[in-house]
Amino acid sequence: MPAKIPTSPAAEQRNPISQVILGSATGTLIEWYDFYIFGSLTAVLAPKFYPPGNDTFALIAYLATFAVGFLVRPFGALFFGRIGDLVGRRIAFIITLTIMGGSTAAIGILPTFKSAGWFSPVVLILIRMLQGLALGGEYGGAAVYVAEHVEDRKRGFFTSFIQITASLGLFMSLLVIVLTQQSMSPASFQAWGWRLPFLLSLVLVTISLFIRIRMKESPIFQQIKSAGMHSAKPLTDAFTHWANLKQVLISLFGATAGQGVVWYTGQFYALFYLQTILRVNPRTANILVAVALVFAMPFYTVFGALSDRIGRKKLMMAALLISLLAYIPIYKAMQQAAGNNVVSVSSVKDKVTGAIKLTPLTSDAATGKLVPAKEAATANYPLLVALIFVQVVFGCMIYGPIAAYLVEAFPAKIRYTSVSLPYHVGNGVFGGLLPLIGLSLCAGTGNIYAGLYYPIAVCALTFLVGSVFLRETHGTLIWQEIARPAESPAQD
Repeated sequence: MPAKIPTSPAAEQRNPISQVILGSATGTLIEWYDFYIFGSLTAVLAPKFYPPGNDTFALIAYLATFAVGFLVRPFGALFFGRIGDLVGRRIAFIITLTIMGGSTAAIGILPTFKSAGWFSPVVLILIRMLQGLALGGEYGGAAVYVAEHVEDRKRGFFTSFIQITASLGLFMSLLVIVLTQQSMSPASFQAWGWRLPFLLSLVLVTISLFIRIRMKESPIFQQIKSAGMHSAKPLTDAFTHWANLKQVLISLFGATAGQGVVWYTGQFYALFYLQTILRVNPRTANILVAVALVFAMPFYTVFGALSDRIGRKKLMMAALLISLLAYIPIYKAMQQAAGNNVVSVSSVKDKVTGAIKLTPLTSDAATGKLVPAKEAATANYPLLVALIFVQVVFGCMIYGPIAAYLVEAFPAKIRYTSVSLPYHVGNGVFGGLLPLIGLSLCAGTGNIYAGLYYPIAVCALTFLVGSVFLRETHGTLIWQEIARPAESPAQD
């Protein structure tokens, strides 16, 4: 009689599932908070870390610094993915959490350009690189760790809790900023209060490290390592064997690239668009996005659980198609809801710095001429929240199932490495560059909707590739990998 193939870990191998979710999600949440607090304070910090006198140059330079953290994420995925497949999932994401927490706290004590000159932005870029490397190793470890603790038929539901942490981290960064602003005068916040959200990271990281250090290793990794089935050369095994490399490329261009731009359009690009193009007050814009996130976050688990029933691919492809068709109508509605009738942007090249100066323009009621837009004062806030909420739900629809899909697409011995690379190239490069590319397209063309052409194009590409080449992984039994070592002696 053939041995029964397991579909979940044996009782003695398990961490309690609540502890697994808490330890993985708390640490990942804090890493997202640390990573996004930088972007959430763009409007405040851009003039502080770059030369004064040209706000547009400072904004674009700051966004470029923000983007650096995304560009190095794939390198963090490779470095920490190798550690995770060689030594263990748990060790890798304890290291990443420590690096992220220290880097974020360092921004809280970094001198500004006014007091330290070019030393300040140079060190800031180095810190962002460390943050990107840490986050590159964190997500894959957390997703794999959770997936390797739960039964096959509920993988989408349980891994969706890791997906929530990305939006929850952004929400937490916005909430901390708003509370800090309200606890002091605007002058105090501008002078020193902006440092407090970064320094808070030390407290949060300490709590999370305490939880993670007490956790056991993933039962699947324990089993394959004790049986000698883990990879001694995970990078070589992952990327020099065509079957696995092909799966990495399909996962990137057929899933994670589109997922990255859908997620970042609905949250970060929407935030930058409100603040920079539509001239909504920065604090108000933070609140609007935060409220939309609160209402949308439960949909990560809704779509994660739904993918356990109907499959991952259907939901992800549907999200891409809906997004690419809906973005321009949604952003036109946001422009109308902002109430200041911004119709275009001027782009003037600064004679000294060469930077493009971005100025939103509105039509003067008396003369009909285009004039610089003032800060929006009569915006329809409930409608803006609803429009951002819809975009975040698009992100939930594709992001909720994607962790389960990635885990199921690769074998255990190279899973950490293989999951991490396409995820972080898709999110870190395709998604992370979205605010910079989007606002640069607006500045270069004068068209306030030009920034949407980039996410629409990436969604279209990913939809085409995914529809043709992406295989449905729903129903994959990853636990049968640990059944084989136990059976092999009887076969010899």
